[in-house]
Amino acid sequence: MTLGAGTRATVTVTTPIPAAERQAIKRMNNNALIIRLQFATNHLSRWLSPIHDPEKLERAVYHGEPTVKDLVIGMRDEERRIFPLMFAISVKNRADLDKIPAPVESAQQEAEDRQRTTIALMSQFRQLRQSTCSLLRGMPDDAWDLVGVSRRGQNASIRQFAEHLAVHDIQYLRVMDETLDRTGAREGLAKIQKVHLDELLKLVPEKVEV
Repeated sequence: MTLGAGTRATVTVTTPIPAAERQAIKRMNNNALIIRLQFATNHLSRWLSPIHDPEKLERAVYHGEPTVKDLVIGMRDEERRIFPLMFAISVKNRADLDKIPAPVESAQQEAEDRQRTTIALMSQFRQLRQSTCSLLRGMPDDAWDLVGVSRRGQNASIRQFAEHLAVHDIQYLRVMDETLDRTGAREGLAKIQKVHLDELLKLVPEKVEV
């Protein structure tokens, strides 16, 4: 259902995804999960590329709510955080995740992000996600169970990090889907360019054999 511009957001990026969606991700085999992660960039391109007025993607309905641009930055930054952890696990047995420096958002980075268009930021996310999917495609199934260790956080396997990214995608894309409706950014677009997330998620099978 399309929400009016005067309606408060029904979900935020911290809203837990439904248990059924989380279980659907867990049931996916590794190949299907890679496709799910790759599809996130397809969803972004489908929704955002046809919107040629950048101001429409930098508009919030209410003060304090994220813009579409903010959400793309959030997806990019999470990919920047998770990929080095997955890579470390893939190259070293029981990698010490505490030794992997977390990305730091400097004032210069924030200034550059303000100057970049949402489409340019989407391209950054796409490049990072391609690196993640390339890493995952290159690993045999048993390598997905390799675990990194942490004293400050939790031990986690490559598979768990991949599932985390899939959950993070849903949280951010769901808010973005709603924001595009509420700000009117989709006005005048073709129907195929504004298909909602729940419909797009049906395109990914649970099992893919190669």
